[in-house]
Amino acid sequence: MVDFGWNAEQSARYEHLLTRLRQVCKDSHTEHPLGGRRRHWRCLGELGVLGSCVPAEHGGQGLGALDTARVFEAAGRGCRHTGLVFGASAHLFACTMPIAEFGGPGLRAGFLPRLCSGEAIAGNAMTETEAGSDVSRLATSARRAPGGWVLNGKKSFVSNGPVADVLLAYATTDPRAGYLGQTAFVVDAGSPGVRLGPTMAKMGLDDCVACAVHFEDCFVPDERVLGEPGQGGPIFQRSMEWERACLFAGYLGLADRLLDRVKEHARARRQYGAPISRLQAVSHRIADMATQVESARLLLYRACWQLDRGEPADLAIAMSKLAVSEGVLHSALDAVRLFGARGYLSEDGIEAALRDTVPAVIFSGTSDIQRQLIARELHL
Repeated sequence: MVDFGWNAEQSARYEHLLTRLRQVCKDSHTEHPLGGRRRHWRCLGELGVLGSCVPAEHGGQGLGALDTARVFEAAGRGCRHTGLVFGASAHLFACTMPIAEFGGPGLRAGFLPRLCSGEAIAGNAMTETEAGSDVSRLATSARRAPGGWVLNGKKSFVSNGPVADVLLAYATTDPRAGYLGQTAFVVDAGSPGVRLGPTMAKMGLDDCVACAVHFEDCFVPDERVLGEPGQGGPIFQRSMEWERACLFAGYLGLADRLLDRVKEHARARRQYGAPISRLQAVSHRIADMATQVESARLLLYRACWQLDRGEPADLAIAMSKLAVSEGVLHSALDAVRLFGARGYLSEDGIEAALRDTVPAVIFSGTSDIQRQLIARELHL
């Protein structure tokens, strides 16, 4: 039996988060995005967002994938700073959860409480200039040294990098082993041999700062290895399951927020002596937006439901990621059209939403990569 309802606890959690985040995130953007938003970041920790799916004994809420998605759905709808929600998602799904699931007792005790509370910020150091979708060809290397490993290489794009306290870095430890030759390391951002590049100027997601990270003879002790040497590939793919499913719930929330805005605008804006909502071209565009977001929502919920049941979810996750990212980009463009000249101006935040949605079709595997994954799961 399929139950499409939320119980009282789940509904109350969603409404509480929505209300609080609307209050906390009502101000406009600042010139120094996350650096000026530590208060917002700590608030996400206090509300439980940063540790949603981390076990309670380590400072999290211990929620499953579906409930975690609902948390980020509320965050995406209630917080107008999409970059902040994205940064929190990258922090939790790409960094904190790998430590929770694959770290030793010392790593979990030393990092998880601070990461869940918002005291510490994490950045995922995986992407390289020649290794985006193909993560089996990392140029960053780690060689054995007494008591640990020495990292060398450059990561080309690290979200949260300029303000990160801890980095989850992937490096090649056995070039002959391909996918099984990568290892994941937990590195203090202030360690000798870690050098941060300048903060990147980006199209959108302004509240999630990013930079390149250089590792230059950076020593990492053995106890900072996640899992075992050579397990970096599977660890990263597991983090992508969390990210592709739950991170994009934040974009569902953004799509809901856009839908709320365009409905309000269409009822209030008058042309030819009547609200523009009476114009079929307008009402049909909004109807398509609503249908698109609900279709994507069902795919995302199904993917999370399968994750919670321990079922293979590769097909559902790829379909969900594709539907949400492409759908929200289309909805944001429609919102600009519906707002007209106001949609092009910064004041209403509609153009910012469009800029924030563009990278959704690129990160966590491009839309073309998702189509390739879907085709593979269909045995094509």
